[in-house]
Amino acid sequence: MKQKELHIDGIDKVILKHLMKDARTPILGIAREIGISGAAIHQRLRKLESVGLIAGSKFIINPKVLGYKTLAFVGIFLDAASKYSAAIKRLKEIPEVIESHYTTGNYAIFIKILCRDNEHLMHLLNQDIQSIKGVARTETFISLDQQIDRQINL
Repeated sequence: MKQKELHIDGIDKVILKHLMKDARTPILGIAREIGISGAAIHQRLRKLESVGLIAGSKFIINPKVLGYKTLAFVGIFLDAASKYSAAIKRLKEIPEVIESHYTTGNYAIFIKILCRDNEHLMHLLNQDIQSIKGVARTETFISLDQQIDRQINL
């Protein structure tokens, strides 16, 4: 079944742009700018949440303040596709793994991990990730700097 494309109007876009920039923006301030009531904004937000456009809101923690200064991406090669579910189950047990993607191309799994330093990264790779049953080998890319961090434009 083909999913119907969601239509959002100009008012929805203004509301979303404000909240995407800063989720703590006061609703009443947005309401005054647009010229509608705060209740109308809450109603629109509930509608957008119910159709799945808004997936939630969260505070973003700066990992460097907590001592996590090394960000790496790891491509994981599995010795058999049937090992995927078990490998993911084990990766979920490693708190430094902050994202996981099932991909096409060379890697079966592509993960994003945060580490305190390169020594911590090496420990995670050697002791935790490469010891997972079914992991044939890994390929690691250390991020030197993040230039783009954004959501899709409305």
